[in-house]
Amino acid sequence: MTADAVLFPFEQYWWFYLAFTAGVLLLLVIDLGLFHRKAHTVSFAEAGTWVFVWVALALLFCYGLYSYTLTIAPDSARQVALEFLTGYVLEESLSVDNMFVFVVVFGFFGIPQQFQHRVLFYGILGALIFRAIFIALGSALLHFQWMIFVFGAILILTGIKMMFGGGGAIDPNNNRILRIVKRFIPITDSLHGPRFFVSINGKLFGTPLLLCLIFLELTDILFAVDSVPAIFGVTSEPLIVFTSNIFAILGLRSLFFLLAGAVHLFHLLKYGLSTVLIFVGLKMVWLNKLFDGHFPIALSLAIILGVIGASIGLSLLFPKKPDEELAA
Repeated sequence: MTADAVLFPFEQYWWFYLAFTAGVLLLLVIDLGLFHRKAHTVSFAEAGTWVFVWVALALLFCYGLYSYTLTIAPDSARQVALEFLTGYVLEESLSVDNMFVFVVVFGFFGIPQQFQHRVLFYGILGALIFRAIFIALGSALLHFQWMIFVFGAILILTGIKMMFGGGGAIDPNNNRILRIVKRFIPITDSLHGPRFFVSINGKLFGTPLLLCLIFLELTDILFAVDSVPAIFGVTSEPLIVFTSNIFAILGLRSLFFLLAGAVHLFHLLKYGLSTVLIFVGLKMVWLNKLFDGHFPIALSLAIILGVIGASIGLSLLFPKKPDEELAA
C-alpha cells in the first residue's frame, strides 16, 4: 500500500478513532479502578495473566480488522492483518528497551514496587496523547515523498548509534525539565504513599512519584521519535499505526512486571533492536523499490521476529559474566 492509497482515511473513519480511544480509556479505568484500586506489588502470575489478556485483545482486534477489510477491500485484507501484526510486534519489541529505563528510574527515585503500577498507568495516559500527536504529524509529513527518505535515514542512524553506542548512564538530576519543575513545584524529600501531590501546612508540594512520572513521560517522547517512524516503515495506514502502537503501549506495563527482574539478562537485545531499526530504515529508502514499491510484509514480520528472538535467545545462551555485569 502506498501513501496515496489509504484504505481508512481519517475523514471517513474519525468515528472509529474516537470509539477506539474511548474503549481504551474504559479498559484503563477498569484496570485501575477495579483490578488495581489498592496499591500492591504485582506478582509474576498476575503480570503473566495481564500480558496474555493484552496480547489476546490485540489479536482479537487484528481478526476484527481483517474481517472488516474483507467487506470493503477483500484483496487487501491479508495485507492489512499482517501490517497490524508486524507493527504490533515491532512496537512491542522496541518498547522492551523502555524497560531498562524503567528499572533505572524507579531505582533512582526509590519507588517501591507497590506504587510502580500507578506511575506506569498515568504514564500510559500521557503516552497515548503524545503518540497520537507524533502519528498525526508523521502521517501528514509522509505525504511528501522525500520525508520517507528522512524517516528511513533517521532509523538507520539511530540503529547504528544504538548498536555501537555505549548507552550512557541515565541521570534525572541532570534533566533540565525536571530542574524547571522543581523551581515552580517544591518537592518533598520522601514519598507520601501513592500521591503525586501533598498539602503541607497549606502549601502544595509534589512528591518523588511526580518527578518519576514526568521523567518517564520525557523518555517516552524520546522513544517515540524512533518508534513512530519505524512503524511508518511497515505501513502507510495511520489507523494501523495508531492501533498497533496503542496495543503495544497497553501491554508494556504488564510486560515490565513480568520481565523486570530478568531484564538484565537480555544484554544482546540492543543489537537485535538496532538491526531491526536499520532493516526498517533500509526498507523505506531502498528495499521497497526493489519489490515494486512494497517489501513483502510477511517477510518483514519473519525478519523482525527472527532477529528479536535470536537476540533474546543468544542473550540467554551466552549470559554476561559476573565481572561484565559489574562493569555495565
